[in-house]
Amino acid sequence: MIPGSFDYHRPASISAAVTLLAKLGEDARPLAGGHSLIPMMKTRLSTPTHLVDLGGIDDLKGIKDEKGDIVIGAMTTQHALIGSELLASKIPIIRETSLLIADPQIRYMGTLGGNAANGDPGNDMPALMQCLGATYELTGPKTKRKVAARDFYQGAYATALQPGEILTAIRIPVPPAGHGYAYEKLKRKIGDYATAAAAVILTMAGGKCTSASIGLTNVAETPLWAADAAKVLVGSKLDKASLDKAVAAAEAITNPASDGRGPAHFRTKMAGVMLRRAVERARARAKG
Repeated sequence: MIPGSFDYHRPASISAAVTLLAKLGEDARPLAGGHSLIPMMKTRLSTPTHLVDLGGIDDLKGIKDEKGDIVIGAMTTQHALIGSELLASKIPIIRETSLLIADPQIRYMGTLGGNAANGDPGNDMPALMQCLGATYELTGPKTKRKVAARDFYQGAYATALQPGEILTAIRIPVPPAGHGYAYEKLKRKIGDYATAAAAVILTMAGGKCTSASIGLTNVAETPLWAADAAKVLVGSKLDKASLDKAVAAAEAITNPASDGRGPAHFRTKMAGVMLRRAVERARARAKG
């Protein structure tokens, strides 16, 4: 289908963008890479009369190490995440996850901020950002504020963003040196959303798990931070009994829809399978 008519705006600064969005109100939508918004416009699920393209704002791009955190501009592309030596050395799970998003053509244009901010439960970065304990930096026409990724998602396509606000950067604490990590994703074909996926970050010492964090993708209306499942792993040797309990705890918080990717009970079980695989790979990568 063809989208409805709209006016196109391309501001050159963050302040100009948020001022414009505030002025235009509910009729306007910010445009990042466009891979979520444009398909929705084509099917008339979204009908903005103004698009505010953020692609011309240089301050929204880039990856830097800042006081022990990694700060990534919202308009940084998946391709840039994959090619970043800083991320490869500090938070390699971001590269691993980015490589599983869609296909190379989309990754050249798709952005971290667009993937994280629009509230699509099928996107991969939201659960990963929850797993990593990331904080979203939001800018509006009058104020700036920070919201934890774990508090940002309120429902399908519903987030903590207020009218006129945009996501400008994501701040991620660097996991401990020697941590283990993995992102496991089940999908029907290249480029598809996950049937279910799991992100895991953990540390080991003396043969036991000393910390763990788990995020689950596309098995509820929002990404899920599986805090109880992670607690089961901490203090264990990641033996089968402990992993079985963690998988059961993770499956218990899922509530997927039955759709073309499978019935709900199947997708719940696949979330458990992805979690088990992710923990096993993370353990193999962890030092200590």
